[in-house]
Amino acid sequence: MIALITGASSGIGWATAEALAKLNYQLILCGRRQEKLDELAAQLPVETHTLTFDVRNNEAVALAISSLPEAWQSIDVLVNNAGNAYGMSSFQDGEIADWDAMIDGNVQGLLYVSKAVVPGMVARQRGHIVNMSSIAGKQTYANGAIYCASKAAVEAISTGMRLDLTQHGIKVTNIAPGAVETDFSTVRFKGDTARAAQVYAGFDALQAVDIADTIAYAVSAPAHVTIADITILAAAQAAATTIHRK
Repeated sequence: MIALITGASSGIGWATAEALAKLNYQLILCGRRQEKLDELAAQLPVETHTLTFDVRNNEAVALAISSLPEAWQSIDVLVNNAGNAYGMSSFQDGEIADWDAMIDGNVQGLLYVSKAVVPGMVARQRGHIVNMSSIAGKQTYANGAIYCASKAAVEAISTGMRLDLTQHGIKVTNIAPGAVETDFSTVRFKGDTARAAQVYAGFDALQAVDIADTIAYAVSAPAHVTIADITILAAAQAAATTIHRK
């Protein structure tokens, strides 16, 4: 079995690679930082192949995936994990560059990678797609309109994929995490680590491994079972912006 993971160079993607390696998947590790992919590959107990590209660049995506050796082309599981959040401003104060980065990464990138991989799954009449959404895709919050919109798009795409692809033996799982303590907030706040730390202060946040374990559970379900949609929150989190802190 072969799994392709985008955004594998850190956070949830890295943890997912470790989780799927325990299930003896061969792994195609994708990301923008070759040195981090090499570091991950070196510690995994399974065969790996690395691809370096930015999911926001369709030509780069298509070129990278088409370059896979024949032995790596029959992808059984696609984990669309790559994505980002930039800024947390009110709509009127938002920056166009931040909007573009979120829409291009979270929506266009997912589409580009899926377009390159899914036709092969259809031809083989089997496969499993895991799309990384967010609680933000289900509950819009103030100062997050564009990020929330990008993740709501992932929710809609997951549903649409399931409607189109189930007949071809392809499962689609949508995973919507709440607050996960990774470098997500550091990226969102553009390197302000003190502000990022406050996001996870006063409660036990989810960890990347929690989401990776959820992905492993979904792809390990019996053939007759599809885990269609999972929302996973920290025990202290009741909604997107409702967290009970100590």
